[in-house]
Order: sequence, then C-alpha cells, then structure tokens
Amino acid sequence: MKIYPEAYFKRVEQITIEFLQKNKIKALILDVDNTLIDYHKNISENIKNWAKEMKGQGIKLYILSNTNHKEKVATVGETLKIPYHHLAKKPFKNGFLKVQKNLKEKPENIGVVGDQIFTDIIGGNRCNMFTILVDPIDEKDFWYTAWKRPLENKIKQRYQKKQRRN
Repeated sequence: MKIYPEAYFKRVEQITIEFLQKNKIKALILDVDNTLIDYHKNISENIKNWAKEMKGQGIKLYILSNTNHKEKVATVGETLKIPYHHLAKKPFKNGFLKVQKNLKEKPENIGVVGDQIFTDIIGGNRCNMFTILVDPIDEKDFWYTAWKRPLENKIKQRYQKKQRRN
C-alpha cells in the first residue's frame, strides 16, 4: 500500500495549470473538509478564484467527500459550480471509480487533492491516480480526523525529507 503522495502543496491554490499540464492531469478530484473549506464551512475567495481559473483552463473538477452532510457538500459544489459526491467511504475505491467514470478520464490523468493521507492519498493511490497532498486549511479538526493527524504528520515529514534528498 502506497502512503506517499505524488506531490505536496501548502494550499490547493498553489496547484497551477502548468504543474497539471506537466503531469498530464486533465481532472481533479477534490476533498471538501479542510481542503476547500475550513472547520466552520467557510470557503475563501482564493479557492473560488482558483476553481474558476482551473475550469477556465479546461481542467475538470469534481468533489468527493466522506461526509454524510450532503447539504454541506452541495453548498460547496454549487458555490464552485462543480459536481459532487458525498458518503464516498475513502480510501475504498468505489467513490473514486464512480467519479472517474463521470469525468471520462483515465486514472493517470486524474489528480486527487486532499489533506488526509489515510483517506484521500491512499484512496487515490489505490486507484492509480496522481495524488496531491495539501496542508489542512484550519488547525481545528473533527474528532474522527484529529486523532490521525500526529501519524499523518510523521508520514508527511518523512515524505518531505525524502523529497529533499531527490
């Protein structure tokens, strides 16, 4: 099981069209909580502008979230004008494969963007998609995520150390 991402950025907005084109990425599967919105469900203007720019450059965007709060995911999807799927059960493959089918792209041309290694990154890696880890927007987490952060931070540190050596 591959736990490391293909790429790492501090924020979603740092992912550029040039980076995506260089890596042959035509579509992005995006996590919601602490990737696009903070703990209080706020979505920044920077995220809105980034999503608009990506779509304007021909990058397909799709939200895939583990949350059972459909209205939260729907609000983000409608705000960004992109399709969404909730109750994904990441890291299981099913949600990723449904989105891939909707995007009509090969797995190697899909980037998976999220703030969690044990859901977004492992799930995307299991589906042979290009995984991109971002830092959480907010330090505040839901209890079911917070307990994993210390271990994820150790993995992230190892990944960054490995990257510096290469």
